[in-house]
Amino acid sequence: MSEWTLAIVAVALLAVAAVSRRLSGSWVTPTMLFVAAGVVAGPRVLDEVRAAPSSSVIRGLAEATLTVLLFADASRIRLDALRRDYVLPARLLGIGLPLTIAAGAVAAKLVLPQLSVMEAVLLAIVLAPTDAALGQAVVTEPRLPLRIRQGLNVESGLNDGICVPLLFIVLATVEVDADATTSSHAATIVLEEIGYGIAGGLAAGVLAAAVVVFCRRRGLMSDASLPIVPVVAAGLAYGIASPLGGSGFIAAFVGGLCFGTLARDHANLLGGFNEQLGDLLNSVTFLAFGAVLLGPSLGGVDWRVVVYAVASLTVVRMVPVALALLGSGARRETVAFVGWFGPRGLASIVFAVIILEEAQLPHQATMVLTTYFTVGVSVLVHGMTAAPLTRRYARWYEAHPRDARPPMEAAPAVEHRTRGTAGK
Repeated sequence: MSEWTLAIVAVALLAVAAVSRRLSGSWVTPTMLFVAAGVVAGPRVLDEVRAAPSSSVIRGLAEATLTVLLFADASRIRLDALRRDYVLPARLLGIGLPLTIAAGAVAAKLVLPQLSVMEAVLLAIVLAPTDAALGQAVVTEPRLPLRIRQGLNVESGLNDGICVPLLFIVLATVEVDADATTSSHAATIVLEEIGYGIAGGLAAGVLAAAVVVFCRRRGLMSDASLPIVPVVAAGLAYGIASPLGGSGFIAAFVGGLCFGTLARDHANLLGGFNEQLGDLLNSVTFLAFGAVLLGPSLGGVDWRVVVYAVASLTVVRMVPVALALLGSGARRETVAFVGWFGPRGLASIVFAVIILEEAQLPHQATMVLTTYFTVGVSVLVHGMTAAPLTRRYARWYEAHPRDARPPMEAAPAVEHRTRGTAGK
């Protein structure tokens, strides 16, 4: 990093904050500006923000961001409400997500034939999680059918946590195939990653929720102290699991689910600082992504990478969603809308950084390059289309008379908080 890095990051944050109101509802999103600022500040233009893609600074920033946001996203999901209105999330996660991974793997083998089968599956998992924050207009537009809006919100909040254990399982399998480790050692690592991750998350989530509930009932904790608890709990979950050999991401996800369920009555007072910190870290991470990961890699992009990126954001996502919604009663407009809005973002970046630093795979350079480019394209196209297509879909829905609206879309749903709406 150069001596001007901090100043450049600060100026970028100030500049985007200064026009944030104008950006709301436009085809330009804050994330697009941060990535663009990173590319300009990076080695391809100004060369003022630079670091090795596998540097501890980049990985630490990305992992901290994902940890905070995994905990926050999971804590917003109301499990009791999800049990009553599970149809759309269950179809997207239980049918759509596995089919997306399978389709992504098939596409990888067709377009990038140098990848082994397991490398293709690994790439598909890396690019399977969606990031609703890249299309914020979609999950915050009040005119959208609540069931559709919350279905996309829940899908984004849960699919990255679901993909974490899959990532470690397949990564271990790939390393066995590449003779980088033995099968027994790989199995031990996977069991530790998942087992200690779950244990750390449960411990942190229960402890943090118990502190909040117990101390609030007895008047020991002030309102001002409450918002820091989720951040501390996320750090505690990661801090318990990681030294034991567990996945801090699994711990953060499980801890958030547990904490959100047990401390639900205090949700409006708990979320603010956690989400603001998560948004700040997210902004800096995407700036670093543009400068250190995307910008320097653009010279290596060839037609195969471009084709896979386009396929990943279209048919690999949209066809599985269409299959998942068969028999649900969803109209074609809804199937197209839900299928299109599957942005790839933070989780894919972190997964790629993990592969780059920890794995010893024959074609990992191709895998991470494809991931970076796909995320970059997703930031651009999903950001540009989020607001206009959301308005168009809302107009289609509202054009139906109130008593003749499509039954699947108009079905009542319980609202889960969306990122950025704490306290509202």
